[in-house]
Amino acid sequence: MLIQVSDIARYEGQEVTLRGWLYNRTDKGRLQFLLVRDGSGVAQCVAFKKELPPEVFEIAQTLTQESSVIVTGVVRADERAPGYPGGFEVGITGLELVQMAGEYPIQPKDHGVEFLMDNRHLWVRSSRQWAILRIRATIIHTIRTWLDDHGYLLVDTPILTPAAGENTTTLFEIDYFGQPAYLAQTGQLYNEANIGSFGKVYCFGPTFRAEKSKTRRHLMEFWMVEPEMAFFSLEDLMDMEEQFVSAIVQSVLEKHRMELDILERDTTRLETVTAPFYRISYDEAVERLQQLAAETDDPERKAELAITWGDDFGAPHETAVAEMFDKPVFVYHYPTAAKAFYMQPVEGRPESCRSVDLLAPEGYGEITGGSERIYDADLLKQRIDEIGISPENYAWYLDLRKYGSVPHAGFGLGLERTVAWICGLPHIRETVPYARMLNRLYP
Repeated sequence: MLIQVSDIARYEGQEVTLRGWLYNRTDKGRLQFLLVRDGSGVAQCVAFKKELPPEVFEIAQTLTQESSVIVTGVVRADERAPGYPGGFEVGITGLELVQMAGEYPIQPKDHGVEFLMDNRHLWVRSSRQWAILRIRATIIHTIRTWLDDHGYLLVDTPILTPAAGENTTTLFEIDYFGQPAYLAQTGQLYNEANIGSFGKVYCFGPTFRAEKSKTRRHLMEFWMVEPEMAFFSLEDLMDMEEQFVSAIVQSVLEKHRMELDILERDTTRLETVTAPFYRISYDEAVERLQQLAAETDDPERKAELAITWGDDFGAPHETAVAEMFDKPVFVYHYPTAAKAFYMQPVEGRPESCRSVDLLAPEGYGEITGGSERIYDADLLKQRIDEIGISPENYAWYLDLRKYGSVPHAGFGLGLERTVAWICGLPHIRETVPYARMLNRLYP
C-alpha cells in the first residue's frame, strides 16, 4: 500500500510502501537506520541484516545522501523514532534503489550563506527550508480563503504597467515594443478601478522594486496581497486588518506546530496575536521615540532613534515602537510628504494623511501599509501636479473620480515579511523559494 509519510500513524501494523529520498543514514553494522523523506515528512526506516536478502541489505548499507528509493515495510510505533512526524518507524522488508546520488554538496555542517544561496535548488530539500516553505503555503492558503469567505473577489492586475504606482525611482523599466513600460510595483491603482464593479476586491501576485537595498527586509521581487474596499474608512481598514492578520497567525499555529518546532520558533509572542491590536498616531509614536532617545545614555542608540516630525520611520524606529507593545500595533496619520500621492489628507490637517502601517513585534517592522484613497478628482489632480508626475499617464486613474467616486481604502501585505515574522527568521531570503536580491539572480 503506497502511503505518504505524513499519514504513517494511520497504518500501524500494516505493510506500506514509501517513495522518496534518503535524508540521512546511520550505520550500526547489522542495523541500518535510514531517514527517508517524501515531501510530506520524514520517516525512520530500519534495515535488519538477518531479515533481508544480502543484495537488499547491501543497498541499505551503501546508500548515499539524497539517493532516491522505494521502501516497503511494516509500520510500528516507537516513541524514540525520529522524523516528521516522529514516533513511528518502518521495519524494511523490501528496498528498491531508483538512483544512487553522487556526493551531495550540502553536508550536515555549517556552510556559508552565499554557498547555500548558490545551491538554493538543493538547499530547499533541508528540513529547515521544508518547514519554512510549508508555512508559506499555509499563509497563502489562509490569505485567499479568508478573503474569499469575507466577500472579496480575486481580480488579477497587470504585471506590465505604463506608469509608477509608488516611488518612480524604484521602477524596473523594460522596452515594450518601442515604448517604456515597467514591472508592477503594486496592483492597487487597478484595484481602485475594480471596486467600481465588485465593491471588495484583492489581487495577489509578484511585485517588483528596483531598490538598491541590502537589508534583511528587502527583495527585488516579492509577493503581495492587496485588498481594496469601497465605502471603507481608515478605521474600517484597521478593523479588517486585525481580523485578517490574526487569522493568518492563528492558522499557522494550529497547523504547523511541528514545523515551528523544527525552526525552534518561540511562539509565545505569536500566541497573543489576536484582535484587537494597539493603535497610536504618528504624532504619539514620534513623541515616544524622542522620549526613548532622551532617556538613553548610549550615543549610538540615541543616534538611531533620532527623529523629527515629518521623517518617515526607518527600521530602528519601527522596531522600537513595536517593542513598546505585546502584540502588533497600528501607527496611523503619517506625514503626507512621506507617503504616496493618492492618500487622503486628514481633515483640517493637510500635512498629515489618512494612512496606516501595521508593525509586527520582535524587530520585523512593517507588515502592512495602507490608507484611505483620495476620491475627489480635483484634489487628486492637485496632488499629481504637486509631485510633478505626468497627468497623461494617470488619465484613466483620474477617470475613476468622475463616475461614481466613493470613499475607499486598501492596503498591501508583504508575504515574505509575514513569513519571516511568523517563522522567526533573521533574513527574508529564506522566505521565498528563489530569492531575487540586489546581488543575486541565480539560480
